[in-house]
Amino acid sequence: MAIIPIRQKWNSSMTDRERFNRQMHYQSVDRCFNMEFGYWKENFSQWDIFRDNGITNNAEADIFFSFDRIQDIGGHTFMHPPIERRVIEVKDKTQIIINEEGLLAEVPLEGGGSSIPHFIKPAIVTPEDWAEYKEKHFNINHPDRKLDIEAIKKRLPPCAERDFPLGIYCGSMIGKIRDILTFEGVACAIFEEPEMLEDMVETVCQLIEYSLDQLLPHFTFDYASGWEDICFKSGPIVTVDFFKNVVMPRYKRIDKKLKAHGIDIWYTDCDGDVRHILPYFLEGGINCLFPFEVNSCTHPGALLDQYQGQLRIMGGVDKMELGKGPQAIKAYLESLEKYVAQGGFIPFCDHRCPPNVKPEDYLYYLDLKQKMFG
Repeated sequence: MAIIPIRQKWNSSMTDRERFNRQMHYQSVDRCFNMEFGYWKENFSQWDIFRDNGITNNAEADIFFSFDRIQDIGGHTFMHPPIERRVIEVKDKTQIIINEEGLLAEVPLEGGGSSIPHFIKPAIVTPEDWAEYKEKHFNINHPDRKLDIEAIKKRLPPCAERDFPLGIYCGSMIGKIRDILTFEGVACAIFEEPEMLEDMVETVCQLIEYSLDQLLPHFTFDYASGWEDICFKSGPIVTVDFFKNVVMPRYKRIDKKLKAHGIDIWYTDCDGDVRHILPYFLEGGINCLFPFEVNSCTHPGALLDQYQGQLRIMGGVDKMELGKGPQAIKAYLESLEKYVAQGGFIPFCDHRCPPNVKPEDYLYYLDLKQKMFG
């Protein structure tokens, strides 16, 4: 079924690609780049504007709201092939599973919501576990890691005709490792198995480099992206020394490749309070935060002021304020106004928008954002 947008695209005199590049480089633009990060899956059944219009996922919602287009491409930069997911036990409201990364986890029954799984047992504990995983799931020579460049080209318009920003995915240097070790597991491994943990980081870095080496010569990219979910409300879950001495040097290797192909905007998705490790993100080449959760860190303006000219932020609209109604939404957007005007900042909800935000308040937010920044 064709999606019928309920909003018109904001008036433009630039392409989405031109606008993104100029805004991320603190240059004048016709208006702010207009995007959102998406919605909890519950929104698609609970919000009438989605339910009544047949909108079932974030990609459809982007079309429904006529947001500006932005797209990434990338290869297999982590564990591959995955482990076959299987159910171990079914309870009243949850089930115990082995997930695709080999962790024993308790998760809601299908359709049970967007809550974070409870991990019971990590996939890797000892160096022997890692050696087996590395051979089976982190083999750089696995045929699926070889990209079909011509097939990718056919899915994209030629560079000269492309009117939207295209990103290259740079994976996760430690965040996905945290997934397979668990929060407690990575914290312990820093002290108990440091050689194993550094070998995991190095292995993943090589997989990312292999993907980049295949893609970079064939496409003109506007930015790089990544995922590094290693912070919570009290700071990073890894030590600052580990991040500085083990993770950051690998970022520098990736950044060297990106810079050689003209890519100087690199964002990573890291929730929580990033302030302790932000200097090392920047030194390693990551110069944009996404989607920048406000309540677990600070107002985006505080960091944009502190790192003026160095840092960019995508996100940073406090989801808690969206849930409080029009007056709170207006006050918060007004607090962002000068940062949107100076560039290097694209405002949107600071993670997936939760279902407690009323649909009418969300539409008010989109209208006000257009009025102020469009």
